Amino acid sequence: MGMRAGSVTRNAIVTGGLLLFLAQAVMATDVHLRSAESQTGLLELYTSEGCSSCPPADRWLSTLKARQDLWRRLVPVAFHVDYWDYIGWKDRFASPAYSGRQQRYVAERSVRTVYTPAFVYNGNEWRNRFDGSEKFPGGANTGALEMDVKARSVEVRFRPIAQLEEVQINVALLGFDLTSQIGAGENAGRELRHDFVVLGMTHKPLQLKNGSFTGNIELPETTMKAPRHAIAAWVSDTRRQTPLQAVGGWLPGY
Repeated sequence: MGMRAGSVTRNAIVTGGLLLFLAQAVMATDVHLRSAESQTGLLELYTSEGCSSCPPADRWLSTLKARQDLWRRLVPVAFHVDYWDYIGWKDRFASPAYSGRQQRYVAERSVRTVYTPAFVYNGNEWRNRFDGSEKFPGGANTGALEMDVKARSVEVRFRPIAQLEEVQINVALLGFDLTSQIGAGENAGRELRHDFVVLGMTHKPLQLKNGSFTGNIELPETTMKAPRHAIAAWVSDTRRQTPLQAVGGWLPGY
């Protein structure tokens, strides 16, 4: 059956409006991020919903959302590990890849042993008290890390101060305002709240040209949804996990 001209026009308007809406939604996620020349601190928390000692560390990490220098001087991320899943509760945010990252720090002798909750600051074990008196040491001048996020594509530029041969970009998609009702294990019966949760992570080598490392990478895939999202990214030598420079920021409209 044929379609009347009026219907075609209305459909075209609706379709055009939908495409415009989708285009605006994509454009809403466009973000430009740039670090200073001095090193921005990457603070990694290794945690688990199956660990009774972890909720205080998770709560403290959430308070960092209120820091005025968030993303500019400090980029926090929470890696949920899976090695406590066996005691009765499977952490939905946990990944063996995140457990492996913590274990690699031990192999690189940056961390003494694997445990939770555990903090790593700029690639080194951090055992400071998280009671408001903690201090994050400033970093040396390492070079500016710059990123443009357009929809799911991330364009990366890093110009190091020191000469480097091989550098990779690491990108993590972070989730905020997440809650879990814990039904078993050490935290059974509790409601846990999480921020800065790594929902997905990816990495890729960058190409060196005229003293700068550049490349493009896609945001990591994830099946997890969150009320609010951010991106955290850092560059490291391909042979070690220690971050050289970090950057982060909110992803509005993601």
